[in-house]
Amino acid sequence: MAEQQQHYEFAAVDSKDILAERQHAWEGFTQFVAWGIGATVLLLLALLIFVA
Repeated sequence: MAEQQQHYEFAAVDSKDILAERQHAWEGFTQFVAWGIGATVLLLLALLIFVA
């Protein structure tokens, strides 16, 4: 069986890049949650108006 040679090249990562990426992810997550809550409220209001 042939041996696999694995070679990894590591790039320098700056902490500012990591922080910017995480802040962008957090902003996306909070925006998603806000839209989800708004959609849930609208759905519940529609059910209250049309079903009750």
